[in-house]
Amino acid sequence: RRLQASPCASLSSSTRTASTTSSNGQDSSPASAYISGDTTHFGFENVGVDEKEGKVREVFENVADSYDVMNDFMSAGLHRVWKDYLLDLSSVRSMAQVVNQQQQQQHSVTNDATASIPLNLKILDVAGGTGDVAFRFVDAAGLAGQQQQLQQEPQGQVQDDPPISITVCDINAEMLRVGEKRAREKYGSHLLDTTKGLAFVQGNAQDLHQFEDNTFDLYTIAFGLRNVTDVDKGLREACRVLKPGGRFMCLEFSQVPNPMFRQIYDLYSFNVIPQMGQFVAHDRDSYQYLVESIRKFPPQDELKQRMTNAGFQMSKYTNLTGGIVAIHEGWKPLE
Repeated sequence: RRLQASPCASLSSSTRTASTTSSNGQDSSPASAYISGDTTHFGFENVGVDEKEGKVREVFENVADSYDVMNDFMSAGLHRVWKDYLLDLSSVRSMAQVVNQQQQQQHSVTNDATASIPLNLKILDVAGGTGDVAFRFVDAAGLAGQQQQLQQEPQGQVQDDPPISITVCDINAEMLRVGEKRAREKYGSHLLDTTKGLAFVQGNAQDLHQFEDNTFDLYTIAFGLRNVTDVDKGLREACRVLKPGGRFMCLEFSQVPNPMFRQIYDLYSFNVIPQMGQFVAHDRDSYQYLVESIRKFPPQDELKQRMTNAGFQMSKYTNLTGGIVAIHEGWKPLE
């Protein structure tokens, strides 16, 4: 059995930075293929399709150690609010409570005939190398408390299939190095090595061959989809690895619809952020790319349509902070 969040239940707290929500009704013209031909964009530069992945990898190798600090500077701390909102919208806390309650009940049941089928909750956070989103899930699910329970278990006992597991997948080994180091400092090593509640896996969003079909209940990707060479392939892979009824959530920079606000935002983005990159990370070019990549990413309605084309149902999005970012959601159809 799996847990899946209600499509409607988690939108009640949209009074924070949310401004508009669009639901997937009788929308719109089909989106053309994201990649057509031998070239694609790397920021405002045209590059060969085979070149982009390496160029993006180099960007994140350069910024890995300063990535979270730069996020604070670039967004004035708002990225934390946006990620907190993603957590609230995901209903991970509520789903984990159900799983944990069932686990407690099963421990108290002595007659196997009366035990119910175990629930589990499996989360995949793609492009989440530094762990910023995954750690929110760990805390919401209470996984850090497993270290206390572990002290009561036989020493060295490894949990092969934990009831709640969070897998961080990133193409960049440096980002994963930073994330795993932070995880061990924050939670200790038991969570990664013994209870197996948190794992870091190197992988490509376009080809998640490490994971079987119908594996995860929730797939999240925060500020990573725009760096995928072929967004359509990434969306299809997300749909493949989700269980039937599983939920896709993408938090990403998007397009500001208000012309006046967009002008102010563009002035800030192109004049301030690269300068911050130079000052804080000594790397102007990488942050210039990050700004340009936002402008090349599909607008909200186009991405929603691409999700539908990839196989998701009930696709919709919520704009945050005037459309600077948006959270897109979709569900894999039940089989």
